[in-house]
Amino acid sequence: MKVSKGAIGKLLICGCVSLVLVASNSFASAFHPVSQSKTIFVKIKLNTNAGISIEKAALKYNKRMAYSFMLDDGYRSAFLCAYPLLNGGKISAPFIDGWQKDQGGDGSLSKGLFFSDGCGNSIPFRMGIAINAASLTETPENRGSLSWSEVKTLYNSGWDILNHSYHHSTKHGTNYSEEVRENGTAVFKGLGFQMTQFIVPGGEGDSGYQDEYAKAAFDNGIVAVGTINGAGPVIKVDKPVNLNRLVYQREFIKSTSDKEFTDIDQHLHKIDLLLKQPEVLWYNEFTHGVGNDNLWDISLTFPDFKYYMTSIAKRYGLGGTDNLWMAPWQEVYEYIWLRDRIKINTKRNGQDVTLEVILPDIPASFRHAAMSFHLKTTSTFIVISQSKDMKVTTNGKEKHSLMNIQLTK
Repeated sequence: MKVSKGAIGKLLICGCVSLVLVASNSFASAFHPVSQSKTIFVKIKLNTNAGISIEKAALKYNKRMAYSFMLDDGYRSAFLCAYPLLNGGKISAPFIDGWQKDQGGDGSLSKGLFFSDGCGNSIPFRMGIAINAASLTETPENRGSLSWSEVKTLYNSGWDILNHSYHHSTKHGTNYSEEVRENGTAVFKGLGFQMTQFIVPGGEGDSGYQDEYAKAAFDNGIVAVGTINGAGPVIKVDKPVNLNRLVYQREFIKSTSDKEFTDIDQHLHKIDLLLKQPEVLWYNEFTHGVGNDNLWDISLTFPDFKYYMTSIAKRYGLGGTDNLWMAPWQEVYEYIWLRDRIKINTKRNGQDVTLEVILPDIPASFRHAAMSFHLKTTSTFIVISQSKDMKVTTNGKEKHSLMNIQLTK
């Protein structure tokens, strides 16, 4: 993929058009709503008679920037190295796969990398994995690709799984629609969930094949496509975002220098600059492998990857400014989708304040139904009642500025 070299200011986009979900063919059932539009509520009691206003937070947990990182092609180093580093656990020792590539790491024990939900709870860094189901296998022991069970573990840990075509086919004669459908069907059958995001595979192909892949993805119920053009890799999100048939590009990152972490420091500098912008932003990057070898020369070596992720956590995660939301693309997409469609009302009776949230129909294929609200008040507060089937967290007894709602059904 060609990496954009333009100035940060030229990368910012925004829009204000509502999303229209279009489903067709075998994936149509994926967009049946979970429930009809309904109203939920949270009632809080202020400790004083101070004024209060409640606004929708631009990003979950009211963070300054969303940062999405994706690993393409489903290489095993995602599970051996990236997952334990971020989630906490034993990182693989050097591991020579069937391609004679080292997809292992340094064998160390990671405590995990975290940011906070703004209400006293730690959230581990999570990523997205773009997979080709045809490559998923449980054997042999030295396989270079992820297994079905490993993908399931990643998914159950909050990582998002994206459709990357069934065979990673790009050459002349590829049936793009079949590649999208077959991959979606295989994952639904094998793991029980519907992929809603598509990443166009890279490789040799007819001129404009990426656009044909994107069209095939949308025609088969996909809601967003990552490819070599479109919005991003930096997207402005402090106003309503046009998610209608969203095509986006990502920043490609790989190890290219023998100089210790020189390239990675440049990427860290860019994140620092983005976090200093006045707008609320969404930035996403990708690579392929993250093991000790630079797999196919399109990957990050594990030392570079570890340095990058631990530096981000120290600077902008729980141990630093804690203003970065490290979450997969699908999770951020679904937060913005819901944020731009809910309507809120605030009612007050003395020191009792009720927040009413009118929900839209939420597609059954969406997995992240969460909302955050910024409360402007000088008073502390407590939650005294709420609707059922949701979890509410606040910092009402401390900074009295944040409320997070997670729908549980």
